Amino acid sequence: MRSRPVDRHQAAAAAALLSMAVAAPAAAQQASLIYRLGKDTVAVETWTRTGNTVAGEMAQRSGAAVQRVQYTLTLGRDGRLARATFVRRQQDGTVAAGQPNEFRLAFGADSAVRELAFADSTPRRAFAARGATAAFPVFVYGPFELLAAQRRAGGRADSLPTVGAAGGVGFVGLEPMPSSGTGSVYRLRGQPYAMLLTFDARDRLLGTDGSFTTNKAIGTRVDGAIDVAALAKGWRPTGVLSARADVRAAFGPGGMVVVDYGRPQVRERTVWGGTLVPLDSVWRAGANDATHLFTTRALTFGGTTLPAGSYTLWVQHTAAGTFLIVNRQVGQWGTQYDAQFDAARVPMELGPTAEHVEEFTITVRATGPAAGRLEMAWADKVASVGFTVSSQRP
Repeated sequence: MRSRPVDRHQAAAAAALLSMAVAAPAAAQQASLIYRLGKDTVAVETWTRTGNTVAGEMAQRSGAAVQRVQYTLTLGRDGRLARATFVRRQQDGTVAAGQPNEFRLAFGADSAVRELAFADSTPRRAFAARGATAAFPVFVYGPFELLAAQRRAGGRADSLPTVGAAGGVGFVGLEPMPSSGTGSVYRLRGQPYAMLLTFDARDRLLGTDGSFTTNKAIGTRVDGAIDVAALAKGWRPTGVLSARADVRAAFGPGGMVVVDYGRPQVRERTVWGGTLVPLDSVWRAGANDATHLFTTRALTFGGTTLPAGSYTLWVQHTAAGTFLIVNRQVGQWGTQYDAQFDAARVPMELGPTAEHVEEFTITVRATGPAAGRLEMAWADKVASVGFTVSSQRP
């Protein structure tokens, strides 16, 4: 994983967050991770290890809410996780109505027990899971130091059973990756996002990298603890990170071409051939749900005629050129691309924009009674392709 220089936003954020540092008990080991989406801090995690206990807290701002997770981990004599307690809190520190006050996990040699502690009851469930560990929420990555240490000691860390707050038994693992910098790099397996985690020779987590996932957040380690509760109280939710939009063009009576897509923002990240649209990858041409094309007339892209109906649109940006992919599969999330359903693959023209485009923008233009142009503008470039429209109704 390439090393990333600390920019002015990172330096300023780290200084501000460390101003909220809290005192640590003697001999305690403290660390924090600041998670950023481009220039914006979206989560902060802090943890303290004292002897065989790890106590941490994470705050995340996303969508319409700020949420917090507190956790306490107790290790056995062998260094493996023996017990874990989690508390999910709202921004003001209260527990949301209908949620357990805390949930607890206890791990034996060949089983795990989960308890959900409500005010009036504590339902309990046991799972057959040999050598299991906890399933941690997104943006709780500090505890993976334990898994890295377990791996270095020769223990199993490539695929361990996990038990979390809900659902059955999952798995987690650390997959070694080639490293061109300092530290050992692993890809996280079995979790919602296949983040890259970098550890130093002492198994300390140096950072996380979600560049090649749909999460995209980068986590940077800072020494010392942060008062996450105080920080969370002053946060505002991010709101919708990638708003949904519909664009359309008309081609005669009853002739409509509509594109529905998500609109991610640059947030000072690299785009074409960079973090957001990596070379050679098939990109969803937007965010969240797949980008959909709806047409009431047959369309012809680059010599391929598509009957009236619904499709999904994808983009592949390569060193040899940029290509639009029209796919017959519809109704899926934007990471569920299946090439066997490709209906057309046509070259796009890639040129400069008149000015910086912060929010990804698709435009459908009618350039004539039976001709149009599809444009995708983001950052400093716009990719476009022409099409023709049949005058015949289906």
